[in-house]
Amino acid sequence: MGLLPGKTLGLLLVSALLARFFALPLQAQTDTSAPDAVAPVIESTAETAPDSATIQSDLEAVETSISLSQQRIDELKAEIAAMKGDHTKQNAALIAAAQRVKLAEIKVTDVEGRLSDLIIRELEVQGRLDGSNAEIADVLAALERISLNPPPALIVDPDDALGSARSAILIAAIAPQLRAKADSITADLTELNNIKAAALAEEATLRANHAVLEEEQLRIATLIAARKQGIGMRTAELDAEEQQTIALATRATSLKELVNSLTAQVTSMSTTAAANAAVDLDPPVMTPEAIQLAFADSARTEPAVPFRVARGYLTIPANGVNVLDYGASDDFGGVSHGISLVTRADAQVVAPADGWVLYKGPYLNYGQIIILNTGQGYTTLLAGLKTVTVDIGQFVQMGMPLGTMGSRTTGRTVTTSAGAAQPTLYIELQLNNESIDPTGWWATPTQSG
Repeated sequence: MGLLPGKTLGLLLVSALLARFFALPLQAQTDTSAPDAVAPVIESTAETAPDSATIQSDLEAVETSISLSQQRIDELKAEIAAMKGDHTKQNAALIAAAQRVKLAEIKVTDVEGRLSDLIIRELEVQGRLDGSNAEIADVLAALERISLNPPPALIVDPDDALGSARSAILIAAIAPQLRAKADSITADLTELNNIKAAALAEEATLRANHAVLEEEQLRIATLIAARKQGIGMRTAELDAEEQQTIALATRATSLKELVNSLTAQVTSMSTTAAANAAVDLDPPVMTPEAIQLAFADSARTEPAVPFRVARGYLTIPANGVNVLDYGASDDFGGVSHGISLVTRADAQVVAPADGWVLYKGPYLNYGQIIILNTGQGYTTLLAGLKTVTVDIGQFVQMGMPLGTMGSRTTGRTVTTSAGAAQPTLYIELQLNNESIDPTGWWATPTQSG
């Protein structure tokens, strides 16, 4: 897993705002990892199943990237260990943790937006104060000259009454302006204090949400490790299947060709349910309540409902801003066959639907990709990830974590005004290897919440 989504950006926003007032100790975690290199080819050898040492190493890497207390880390591990390989409980815990991560990411983004507004306000107020300093300096300099060479008193030198009157008029004219300026400066200083207080409150909110992200990051990593250890030794059949899948990816020259090859292979998958899922059957008529009830079954090992029935219930894989719509120009001489979301750095990516992992790994210059067989001839493609935590042949439930984004764009998935500084997730739905418009397939916040 990568570092916490947006943690560096959020804490830098806080420090930029509060540095003018006092020294604030920050525990920012900087992303020192270099951007993933584009992978022009895929290794032809099959990936081996992770052993206990590898799984433990991955888990320890997550622990070192967070700042939770050892007591809380031990509590989380004990909580998951108590599930004792109960996949139903593990599935439910994974989906719930992923949902909490998505909510925390939304809150962190909102806080960072408010911090940006506070920074702009602080700069505006500071600019007014800087301008007032120059004006006040000019007035004080004039008053100082008068004090060094004051006009004589009327009783001492009546002949200079005109000069005294002029000085009195000057001071009388300046005094109200100075008072008004002093009132303005007082108001600006009060506003600066309010900005400081608001920034402190936002910082507390930001840290609280980062703590949630850290805890859920560890929970998800521990759950994934527990599941992998519970699977045990992989069968020779599964290893051969994965080797064949990677060989297909090596030979494919386009995403369409890759999906077509993998779809043709679906009938040879190790599970009967997966093979049957490739048959295009007329979907049954189901009420919304029945659909929700089916999705609530965390013990399922095949799609809760036929994919066409799931229209309007799919989960958006990641929080982000849609920067490229289906059918829009992709700036590469063609049109987009999917949608592209600009996400937070290290944002979590979840399964948009129930399905089996047809392929996972690097492909050409698309970064890490995941292809899901979602049944009835439908497939879902996700491209641009940095890390992937699922395996080929694995069944995943909608909302389960699949991996994370990086800190920048990975692969040539989209060209936008955001440039390469923003990670971009490409999402494509296909039916019989032809892309379809995803409009109307996604759940509303009420349905997905």
